[in-house]
Amino acid sequence: MGEKFYEVPIDEYLPQNGNRGYRVSRYELELVYKVSSNRLSGRAAITAVTTAARARFALDLSQSLSVTKVFVNGARAKYAHQRGKLTVTPAQKIPAGGVLAVVVQYGGTPRPVRGPWGEVGWEELTDGALVASQPNGAASWFPCDDHPSSKASYRISITTDSPYYAVANGTLLRKQTKASQTTWVYEQPEPMSSYLATIQIGPYRRYRIGSAHETDVPMHALVPPRLRTAFEHDFQRQPRMLAEFRERFGPYPFEGYTVVVTDDDLEIPIEAQGLSIFGANHCDGRRGAERLIAHELAHQWFGNSLTVRQWRDIWLHEGFACYAEWVWSEAAGGPSADQLARAARHNLARSPQDIVVGDPGPALMFDDRVYKRGALTLHTLRLELGDPKFFGLLREWTSRYRHSSVDTEEFADLAGHYSTASLRPLWAAWLYDRPLPQLPPQTGTAG
Repeated sequence: MGEKFYEVPIDEYLPQNGNRGYRVSRYELELVYKVSSNRLSGRAAITAVTTAARARFALDLSQSLSVTKVFVNGARAKYAHQRGKLTVTPAQKIPAGGVLAVVVQYGGTPRPVRGPWGEVGWEELTDGALVASQPNGAASWFPCDDHPSSKASYRISITTDSPYYAVANGTLLRKQTKASQTTWVYEQPEPMSSYLATIQIGPYRRYRIGSAHETDVPMHALVPPRLRTAFEHDFQRQPRMLAEFRERFGPYPFEGYTVVVTDDDLEIPIEAQGLSIFGANHCDGRRGAERLIAHELAHQWFGNSLTVRQWRDIWLHEGFACYAEWVWSEAAGGPSADQLARAARHNLARSPQDIVVGDPGPALMFDDRVYKRGALTLHTLRLELGDPKFFGLLREWTSRYRHSSVDTEEFADLAGHYSTASLRPLWAAWLYDRPLPQLPPQTGTAG
């Protein structure tokens, strides 16, 4: 009897993504990339534990890449690679709870994965490459269990042409130059979802943002030399932003934070674990992108440390990051969160009211209304609870679920402990009803 791999989707929003029968704990990727020809060759060592005894296991891997060899627990294994799934048949059957150590050798010309949200994954730049995988682009460059609830530690080794700077998630363990190539090895010990794994390659220079007395979290920039002056002005307030967010949201969840600015323009910034990637157009010398800088930094807590189990709860990433923009504006002497919330509600009232923020459906999961109405949900909660309880709740939320998977029910349940009145009507109105609710009147505690 052949097993079916697609019987019940792990996530209705991405029915082809994610795989059953195992849990990955670690990826070790050894990659060699030639910038001029956009050629990638790789060896992926994946450590997992089986959750069921089954004859075959599947990984997500784009058809742009060709597999040459697969080993399972040290022995050569049969495999088939079709429709974005690499199906592996171990020589020996593995019992439930057994070790599944898979090594895949592969290579090819990486291309972004096409989907309802455009092209995501590995992309060529004019001079270099970037990875922007949300929500399902990780399979464009390595075999993986490509689903947000599948979190693992990573070691990423990238060998590329020596003039380029290459960065991946985590801490640089070592850098070695041989002839015309340089190998960069990064370790990301905190669990990470596959869509947040990244590699950025370009003609970058690296330097520190802020001084040691400004922040004890190392902050770095990778910027083309021509953009450095504009960058220093535009991103100057980032250490203050980090200090504000640490106070409001709790300790910064990773060892450091790096901002990459590509030499090309980018339509939107890109979030990755421990990194954010901006385009040259986000360096305008006028702080025109400061709202986005705050948004991407906030994702380190909401999205990267705390990651949704299912994409339907994406407001837990985007609503929170959008609300952080308003928190920063207030702290930086700009319009208050309350003023920005009321302006956002005024604008939303002119948009179609046909979205369910708590379950928007795949076509609308990145709709701006999810971001803004998600933020308004939080502002309403802040008005209801008052500042001390509201920010106490956010700090408990980030500490209790640090580096793990979350859903809306868990947040609603935790918030319930901070309120004497039932919050059910608030969640129903803001997250599950289509008509846009009114904001409560401003109280003395939020604003």
